[in-house]
Amino acid sequence: MHGLTIRWSLTHAGPAVNEQLRAYCRDEAVPRFTGMAGLHYKTWQMVDGGFYAGVYVWATEQARTDFLESFRASPSKVTQIVGHDPDVIQEWDAIGFAVGAVGFPTA
Repeated sequence: MHGLTIRWSLTHAGPAVNEQLRAYCRDEAVPRFTGMAGLHYKTWQMVDGGFYAGVYVWATEQARTDFLESFRASPSKVTQIVGHDPDVIQEWDAIGFAVGAVGFPTA
């Protein structure tokens, strides 16, 4: 499986950015990525005033490559909200997963 992390710093963003990102994730991003072809799962991570990140696990290297090419071709909504490009775009290999007794939430 093929992972991808895209991360923006929030250290210079105003406090309103945190709520804008939460609303974007809830109202737009989760519906957009739910059921997406080639995607095993995506999580959104945020530390208020610290960083905002999307972490993806793709079924194939090609699915990851196709998504990343599309992402780089057009500024993302997060880039528009935060006001700058991602600080980190990192491709990686997923080498193991464990699902605990309570399962994996979908939202």
